[in-house]
Amino acid sequence: MREIVSAPGAPSSPLYSQAVKAGGLVYVSGLVGIDVSTGDLAGGTIHEQTRQALANCRTVLQAAGATWDDIVEVGVLLTNPGDFAGMNEEYASWFPSTPPTRYVAKLGVELPGVLVSIRMTAFTG
Repeated sequence: MREIVSAPGAPSSPLYSQAVKAGGLVYVSGLVGIDVSTGDLAGGTIHEQTRQALANCRTVLQAAGATWDDIVEVGVLLTNPGDFAGMNEEYASWFPSTPPTRYVAKLGVELPGVLVSIRMTAFTG
């Protein structure tokens, strides 16, 4: 059985669920660096958008009853592969030790101003 997770403190869309829980796993959709308090991107730099995208993922994980330590995989999609080093700098501060598995790829769609989209899978069972 699957359970749809909704967190008012993170970006949402009628086209996807923020997360779905199934079989002890929490699948968090790719979230961008939108600050829901303003409705705008958190800033124009990869550091600002990575920070906000990770914060948005954390908000959704918490709504699903998962913790940061439950994360087993992170997927990062970059608009500009040249932003890899800057994304890594911010990312490293969120996972200082025993990080989850991760992949990084190029974002396949163009969204105005969006530099990064981050998705996660966590295990709670």
